[in-house]
Amino acid sequence: MASRARVRAPELIGRGGWLNTGGTDLTLTDLRGRIVILDFWTFCCVNCLHVLDELRELEEKHRDTVVIVGVHSPKFVHEAEHQAVVDAVERYEVHHPVLDDPELATWKQYAVRAWPTLVVIDPEGYVVAQHAGEGHAHALETLVAQLEAEHAAKGTLRRGDGPYVPPEPVPTELRFPGKALPLPGGTFLVSDTTRHQLVELAADGESVVRRIGAGERGLTDGTSERARFSEPQGLALLPDGTVAVADTVNHALRRFDPATGEVTTLAGTGRQWWQGSPTEGPAREVDLSSPWDVAWFAGRLWIAMAGVHQLWTYDPEAGTVRAAAGTTNEGLVDGPAEEAWFAQPSGLAATEDRLWIADSETSAVRYVERDGKGFTVRTAVGTGLFDFGHRDGAADQALLQHPLGVTALPDGSVAISDTYNHALRRYDPATGEVSTLATDLREPSGAVLADGDIVVVESARHRLTRLRLPEEAVRVDAVAHRTQRAATDIAPGTLRLDVVFQAPEGQKLDTRYGPSTRLLVSSTPPELLAGGDGAGTDLSRELVLTEGVTEGVLHVSAMAASCDDDPANEYPACHVHQQDWGVPVRITEGGANRLPLVLAGMDD
Repeated sequence: MASRARVRAPELIGRGGWLNTGGTDLTLTDLRGRIVILDFWTFCCVNCLHVLDELRELEEKHRDTVVIVGVHSPKFVHEAEHQAVVDAVERYEVHHPVLDDPELATWKQYAVRAWPTLVVIDPEGYVVAQHAGEGHAHALETLVAQLEAEHAAKGTLRRGDGPYVPPEPVPTELRFPGKALPLPGGTFLVSDTTRHQLVELAADGESVVRRIGAGERGLTDGTSERARFSEPQGLALLPDGTVAVADTVNHALRRFDPATGEVTTLAGTGRQWWQGSPTEGPAREVDLSSPWDVAWFAGRLWIAMAGVHQLWTYDPEAGTVRAAAGTTNEGLVDGPAEEAWFAQPSGLAATEDRLWIADSETSAVRYVERDGKGFTVRTAVGTGLFDFGHRDGAADQALLQHPLGVTALPDGSVAISDTYNHALRRYDPATGEVSTLATDLREPSGAVLADGDIVVVESARHRLTRLRLPEEAVRVDAVAHRTQRAATDIAPGTLRLDVVFQAPEGQKLDTRYGPSTRLLVSSTPPELLAGGDGAGTDLSRELVLTEGVTEGVLHVSAMAASCDDDPANEYPACHVHQQDWGVPVRITEGGANRLPLVLAGMDD
C-alpha cells in the first residue's frame, strides 16, 4: 500500500478465549515475525462468509509466512454464546485461530466499524492496512508479497508452521444440516451443509438411505458418487419431479434427479456476482451470489439470493434467470418488488398467493404477493437491522432473532424457524399475532410438514426433530435486544463522510467507461438526514443532519473498481471492492464532524 503509518497493533483480547489453537492463548508477541491478517467477522454475516472463502487460497499459498486470525465480533446476542462460536468455526471450516470476543473488546481497540473488516499487521507488529467488505483478495496477495520481500531483506520475517490446531472430528450422520425436503416416496432429502452433500433419510428422519456427493468442496456434475457441492442449503421440488438445490458457496443452482442420482448445474457460473454484472440472461452464463433457499411460486423457481439481498427467479422452460425483487441495498423497505430492500433473505415458503421470506439480518418475516402490475413486498414481522429479541404478541411489536426458515402451515399461518432464539415461532395473518410453538431447539434452520407433524432441521444438533403441531402456544419471557455496538458521537449540523479507498499496489481506479466508484447513503429513521442522502459517484459527501433528531443509523454502501496500471496491457485485470456499513450514531455537542469509513488502505 502507498501509506505505511507506523501504528503499533493493539493486543488481541477476548473474554471467550481462543479456538483452533489446541488450548493455547496467543499474543501478538507469539506471532512476531509473521504477517498477521485479522479477520473481524460474525457468523450471521454472509459478506463475512464470502471473505472466509476469499481467504482460503491466500491462507494455503502463504501458510509459512501468513497467520490469519479470526476475531469473532458478534452482532446478535446468540453470537456471543461461546458454544455458538465453536459451532460456527466448524460449520464454515475455519482453518485458522479464532479469538472469541463477545464484548467487542478487540473490535473497539482497532476502531472497526463494519463486518467484515480485515487488518494487516506486519512482522514487526505494526498495522499497515485495513480493508472493509469483500473483494480484497488480490490487494492482500499483492501486499503480502511486498511484505514478504521487505521483511525477508530486513531479517524480520519468520517462516514456519502456524499456530492452527484442528479440533477433533465428531462422528454424526449429519453435520450442520441446512434445509430438508419431503420426497414423494415418504423419505426426506437433507442438505448436509458442512459435509458438502445431500443425504436421503428414511421416513423415520434418522436412517440414511443414500448420500449424494463426494463429500468434498467442488462444482462437479455427474453421478451421486462423483458430484461435488460446496455448502448446499435450500431444496425445492420442480414440476418435473427433480430437485433444485441452492449450492450456496458455489454461487450456483444445481439439479438432483432422485430417479437416476444424477446431479447437473441449472444456473450460475461458479463465480460470485458483483455490482455491474448482468442481472438476467441465460442461466448458465449469469453469476449468482450465495443462493440460500429456493421455492416454486407463480410459475417460476424463486431464489433467496442472500449474498446480494435480492430474490431472483429461474425459468426452467426458457433456461434463464433474472433479478425479481430487491435493489442489492441491505435493509427493510417494502413496496414494488424492484424497489424493495432485503437483508440476507435465507428462507422461502410458497402458498398459492404468497411467497413467504425469512429475511434474516432484519430478523423479519416478509412476503411477496401479486398486485395489478407485478409483485409487491410487504413485512409481516420485523422492524430493521438492529432490533431483535424474543417477544410474542401483536406482529408490529413482536421480535425474532435471525430466522433462517419459514414453513406454510395448513391453516394459513406460517411457522418460523427462529434460529438464534432456538425456537419455532408462528405468525397468524388472520389475527396479526406472533406466538411460540416450541423452544429448546438448537439453531433451527428450516422445517417441513410430514403426516400432520412438523419436522425441524436442528442444525446445531445435527438432526431432524419431529414435533406435534401444538394447539396452544408456549409462554416465554419477552426479551428485546439491540446490537451492542457503541454509537458514534457526531456533532449537529453538517457531517463530512469520507470513504477511504487506496487502490492496491500496481493498480488504479478504472475510469475507462465512466466513474469507477459509487456511494449510496440513507438513514434510519429517514428523518435523520436533511440532506446528502441518495446515490452518487464521489466517495466523499457532506451530510446535513436534521435538527431535533438525536440518534439513528447511517447506512452507507460503497463500491470501487480498480485495474492493473499497465498502459501496454489492452485488457488489464480488474477488481471490485465493496462494503455496506450500518453506523449507529448519536448527535451531541462536542461530537465528531467527520466520519471516515475505510474501504481499503489507511485513514491518514
